[in-house]
Amino acid sequence: MITRASKDAVISDLKEKITNSRAMFLTNVVGMKANDSVALRKTIRESNGALVVTRNSLFGKAAEGTYAEELLKGLKGTNAVAFAFEDAPSVAKALLETSKAIELVKLGKGYLNEELLEAEQVMALAKLPSRDEMLGTLLATFNAPISALARVMNSIKDEMEAQSVEKPADLKVEA
Repeated sequence: MITRASKDAVISDLKEKITNSRAMFLTNVVGMKANDSVALRKTIRESNGALVVTRNSLFGKAAEGTYAEELLKGLKGTNAVAFAFEDAPSVAKALLETSKAIELVKLGKGYLNEELLEAEQVMALAKLPSRDEMLGTLLATFNAPISALARVMNSIKDEMEAQSVEKPADLKVEA
């Protein structure tokens, strides 16, 4: 039996997670083996998130007065809530990958920056590249012109050496 003090601690912890998270996703972890559950929690934790499984009534009480009240009030069945404190797509992606591997696990509705998302929108968010992948793509885009200029300059130098000339203006260009 859970004591009143324990319930209050869980509720205050959940309320803090709701207010501090950038996104939250409703899911379930039914049918997961312990090792799979630990692996999912670790993946979410590495993405600066948290996965919470508790009584539906405690989710509802923690959500009272917050933007998540509509989603978490009156839950039925077995539920879990994944919170993303920084990179929302990576937390959603971890849940999506788990749902692909374990068919009983379902990805449900959620919130992104206090905006309600339907399950399809959460799936679309999960399919986005992670923050690190997006930053890598952006960096490659920034470096592309510089790399192209370096290749052109190097090819001019190579052609000057091949034609044994000292100035680029003396190069013979084929038509």
